[in-house]
Amino acid sequence: MKRAGIMVLLTVLVLGSAGVWLIRRGVGPIGQNALSQPRIYAYRDWQSVGVYVNQGDLMRMRAQGTWLYTPGEYHGPEGHHKYRAPDTYPINGIAGGVLLGRIGEDGPIFIVGRGGTFYAERSGLLYLRINDDILSDNEGYVTVELEVTSKADSSQGDTRSPVYRPVEPEVISSAGDRR
Repeated sequence: MKRAGIMVLLTVLVLGSAGVWLIRRGVGPIGQNALSQPRIYAYRDWQSVGVYVNQGDLMRMRAQGTWLYTPGEYHGPEGHHKYRAPDTYPINGIAGGVLLGRIGEDGPIFIVGRGGTFYAERSGLLYLRINDDILSDNEGYVTVELEVTSKADSSQGDTRSPVYRPVEPEVISSAGDRR
């Protein structure tokens, strides 16, 4: 009986030491910053980037690439500079084709564009998509760099307000002028 107990103890010690050694060598779980940049396709609805954020987390995003939602006119995640989004788009009155975000499947929608700094007002998976109503005729994708700092890791503590703080969106008047 003592011999079996010693064997179990030795096995636990060996496996535990091997696990620590593997993690220190970079084998095993990898950090979020080591993940590949997710692609957000213009022809797909809300797409999870596979990152769960908690209420109050700080999210820094940067998007780049080109996609097409207006025939023959590619543009970046900032949206099309000529066309304002109509009422049928997820967010109307802003640039059509801009990159949008939301936390959770039913969370409030916010403008990401080329990126910015955002505070999560709720917990859930982060989803992104293009600001368009008919996705089947779109092409292209944008890649997104994402860095999340949890409230617990922040040197600012709990003094932050848990609201979105995106880069100011560009609003386009009905005459096509930028405001």
